[in-house]
Amino acid sequence: MPRKIITYRPELRLLAREFRNNPTRSEAHLWERLKGKKVRGLDFHRQKPIGYYVVDFFCNDLMLAIEIDGGIHLDEGVAEKDAMRMDALRDLGISFLRFTSKVVMKETDNVIIEIEKWIDNWLEEKRKNNLKN
Repeated sequence: MPRKIITYRPELRLLAREFRNNPTRSEAHLWERLKGKKVRGLDFHRQKPIGYYVVDFFCNDLMLAIEIDGGIHLDEGVAEKDAMRMDALRDLGISFLRFTSKVVMKETDNVIIEIEKWIDNWLEEKRKNNLKN
């Protein structure tokens, strides 16, 4: 699959590195299941700078961001900022999957199944589009 080049603000590199070096428990837990192309042979990156933001996990081949929301994301102000952030990244062609920290920790297998279902649907849509052309 061809890779799309996504630009980001260079000053986010240090912030992303800090996030990678100090992951939340749920981020570290999910990363163990995503790293090393363990999900459908796809390459995921953690704490990836994109545009003006850093996403928790990103697969360039799918243009898919996976976000893990802790309790702070329930705050109205944070939820509004999350929505604006998602809109801006969607404008770049990025899709999102969101999971709560609690679900990642307690239902990890189901989270992986949801990610795999999303990937399978994406691949099926791509196959259908290729058949049309």
